[in-house]
Amino acid sequence: MKDFENIPSLMAEIGARAKSAATSLGFATAERKHAALISAAEHVWAKRATILEANEKDLAYGRDKGLSDAMMDRLALDEDRLRGIIDGLRAVAEQADPVGEVIAEWDQPSGLHIKRVRTPLGVVGVIYESRPNVTVDAGALCLKAGNAVILRGGSESFHSSTALHACLVQGLKDAGLPEDAIQLVPTRDRAAVSEMLTMIDTIDVIVPRGGKGLVGLVQREARVPVFAHLEGIVHIYIDATADPEKALNVVLNAKTRRTGICGSAECLLINENISETVGRDVIQALLDKGVEVRVDAQLANISGTVLAGDDDWGHEYLDMIIAARVVPDLDTAMEHIRRHGSNHTDCILTEDLDAAARFMKELDSAILMHNASTQFADGGEFGMGAEIGIATGKMHARGPVGAAQLTSFKYLVTGQGTVRA
Repeated sequence: MKDFENIPSLMAEIGARAKSAATSLGFATAERKHAALISAAEHVWAKRATILEANEKDLAYGRDKGLSDAMMDRLALDEDRLRGIIDGLRAVAEQADPVGEVIAEWDQPSGLHIKRVRTPLGVVGVIYESRPNVTVDAGALCLKAGNAVILRGGSESFHSSTALHACLVQGLKDAGLPEDAIQLVPTRDRAAVSEMLTMIDTIDVIVPRGGKGLVGLVQREARVPVFAHLEGIVHIYIDATADPEKALNVVLNAKTRRTGICGSAECLLINENISETVGRDVIQALLDKGVEVRVDAQLANISGTVLAGDDDWGHEYLDMIIAARVVPDLDTAMEHIRRHGSNHTDCILTEDLDAAARFMKELDSAILMHNASTQFADGGEFGMGAEIGIATGKMHARGPVGAAQLTSFKYLVTGQGTVRA
């Protein structure tokens, strides 16, 4: 641990300690895990001055690196955001403990009684960029699910993540749980990431949370299983029967509330029957909010818009930019989403319940919404307390990955001296 020049040795030791901690954490009581999370929340508030001071160092580092406004927004902490972190810790603490939950139970003609029950995955590795709150969200959710976790935060959030991690560790100490259950990689060296991707003996799953470059790297090079999404190319389709007020409110919120999150809308599809009415009003409202709207030829007559290029379809901006085009019908809208989307989150704005039902049935995104802002694509908003990320794959975890998705299962089989014929 002390010789950071030897990254393989450092990571091997962290992995061994995590695996050891996972052994006892896997059967820790719900009460102890609850106590650790509540204690951590109290320490975050008690140490808020120290955390915000550490965050100032990270913001200075980010400015020196020339981070975009969206990335700086992800990085920044203030007392309100710390309250949000604390609320998340408390919400996760109050969730039902998934470990040991009976998923299914049945009897066989042979006389066997069989239960399928949730069990921890073991050790989770989380690799993330910029957002220091991920340190707490990931640590809390893994703890709730009985998993040890190895956190490798971005270089930009190094000081903030270190200060927040200290609060989590103190919570573990206070509850009598192993401190190694939540470990933060203590170096900015990117070699640590490469090591994590190949630690098949100690890490059971990797969760990357960051931009396309990071997630693509992890998916290409990992030998450990991965829960991930590559991009959040989020579409909103405004149907011919959309309520004008709902459409205006939802689109503005979905694009402008926070542009740097994966649930931010990136492409607007407008039914041709309302392109000169509701569609024009929505685009004008976006322009008035300072959004750059990149449009197809049918919308180019709206003053202030910019003509879209081929690269604007299927682009994740994470900025005050949105693409917009006119489509003749629902089928064309869905075909556009299948071609250019990323199976993350997509939304339909309509008062036609049959159209909404088709949209939700026929598209295969991890999250599909009807008349609701895509900014709700978040585990906390789904009632999970927090999330470790959004998974767009189809194996094991999908959508917001909360504590329940960080478990596997095992079978408990009971007989009465039962033998097989």
